[in-house]
Amino acid sequence: MEEMDRQLGLRLEKAIMSLLERRADTASICPSDAARAVYEGDDGWRALMEPARRAAWRLVNDGEVEVTQGGRPVVETETRGPVRIRRARR
Repeated sequence: MEEMDRQLGLRLEKAIMSLLERRADTASICPSDAARAVYEGDDGWRALMEPARRAAWRLVNDGEVEVTQGGRPVVETETRGPVRIRRARR
C-alpha cells in the first residue's frame, strides 16, 4: 500500500506543477484541481483532497510552490480551511 501512496503522491505533485505551468505566473490553483486531474472520473476525486494537500506541502518544502490563504503564504501548522497553490515567488 505504501508504494501506491508514493505513486499517487508523485502523480499529484506532477499534476500541481503541470497545472501551474499552464497558467499565468501569478495564477494559483486549488488542491481540488490536482485531485480532479489525477482521478479523471466522477466525484471520487474528493478522496484525493488530503493527498493533494500533502503533495502541495512537499512541493513547498522543495521550494517549488507556496500554499496561500487570502493571497498570503501560510505554513502548514497554521492552516485551517481552503487553500490555494501558486508558484514560489523568488
